[in-house]
Amino acid sequence: QVILVESGGGDVPSGSSVILSCIFSGDTFSRYALAWFRQRPGKDREAVASIGRRGGTQYIPPLQLRFSITKDNTRNMIHLQMNNLTADDTGVYFCAAAQGLGGTSTRRADYRYWGQGTQVTVSS
Repeated sequence: QVILVESGGGDVPSGSSVILSCIFSGDTFSRYALAWFRQRPGKDREAVASIGRRGGTQYIPPLQLRFSITKDNTRNMIHLQMNNLTADDTGVYFCAAAQGLGGTSTRRADYRYWGQGTQVTVSS
């Protein structure tokens, strides 16, 4: 059973930078592609960025200028560096894992395992 646990959220002022972390357990980390999604108030859950088994990355284009996804294979973790945050970035950020992907994916349906999410609130 894969378990994902996010951390790093909180209340921050506009213009801040935040690093979210997700720790993976329960299976072999290297077999999985991972991703960050978010759910903003009143909106559907949406992809932010994905990182494949070999380290390739994919972003939702508008966020690529400010967000960066990385992975730490020694600690079974991924991170999301978020810069120059605005109130529009407020939401719950989720880590997700997908086994068997050849590369990256921003399709929600590709991900079987999900964390509980971490809240990021950006005050304007």
